[in-house]
Amino acid sequence: MDKLNLGDSELKVMSVLWQEGDTTAKHIAGILSDNYGWNVNTTYTLIKRCIKKGAIQRSEPNFICRALVSQEEVQRKSTMDLVNKIFDGSTNKLFASLLGKKELSNEQIDRLKKMVDELDE
Repeated sequence: MDKLNLGDSELKVMSVLWQEGDTTAKHIAGILSDNYGWNVNTTYTLIKRCIKKGAIQRSEPNFICRALVSQEEVQRKSTMDLVNKIFDGSTNKLFASLLGKKELSNEQIDRLKKMVDELDE
């Protein structure tokens, strides 16, 4: 299975791990219950899916969960999937869509230029 191909609910589980670091499944379930009203079984099912996909490693005692994939890796993969699916693989079309909808301040333009320049290095 693809550890970077995670559904929205699985991403919520991963988000807790990225914020909290290695922690128990019980702790993850508590946070997701508080934030989304999920029951423990829902959270455990999603953790098991993430384990099957290779995104989480489980260890004992206490069902400790560790993220095996970084948030940045998932963001990069999701962005590329979006570009390929919606913008025919063209990052130019993505940027045109993002930038065409609102005015940018000079400061924002300068920041974008700096980011692009850093990519060229």
